[in-house]
Amino acid sequence: MTAYPRENTGDLAAFERIMSQCERRVLRVALRLLNNPQDAQDAAQEVFLRLYKHLGDLDETRGYEPWLYRVTVNVCRDIGRGRRRSVGLEEVPDPASPEPDAYHDAQRAQQREIVRLGLSRLGEKEQAALVLRDVEGLSTREVAGILGSSENTVRSQISTARLKLRDFTGRLLRRRS
Repeated sequence: MTAYPRENTGDLAAFERIMSQCERRVLRVALRLLNNPQDAQDAAQEVFLRLYKHLGDLDETRGYEPWLYRVTVNVCRDIGRGRRRSVGLEEVPDPASPEPDAYHDAQRAQQREIVRLGLSRLGEKEQAALVLRDVEGLSTREVAGILGSSENTVRSQISTARLKLRDFTGRLLRRRS
């Protein structure tokens, strides 16, 4: 079955507005969950295809961002299944941010690598909960809604993930010393 573009220009305008507002966030989350730029691009494309397809079904009173995060996490899970999972903290460049010097670039790259390695050892749900809460800055309630879990479950997943990440980072740093 072939999908055809919507004729309603309001839907197209709404889609374009949402995409321009959220494209970088969706790509950033996908990069962190997949650690592969090409896979992240594929995931983002799939997320926005689903948005376009289901735009008329979204509840305007609830907002579209939780839906986008939920779809992004689910698409990334689908792409990541059957592969060795790891999480990257590659950043989508922000043209407004100043250029740091080489020392700080190297330091940040090393920190991202340590965190990437630690996050890759977390379970799928712990990883998603931690990225959405600590990296994306969503509330525990928002993360619970996106992941379809209770707030208590999300708190537990985040707490466990933070402990595992801290333990891993400590072990790695002790080995390097």
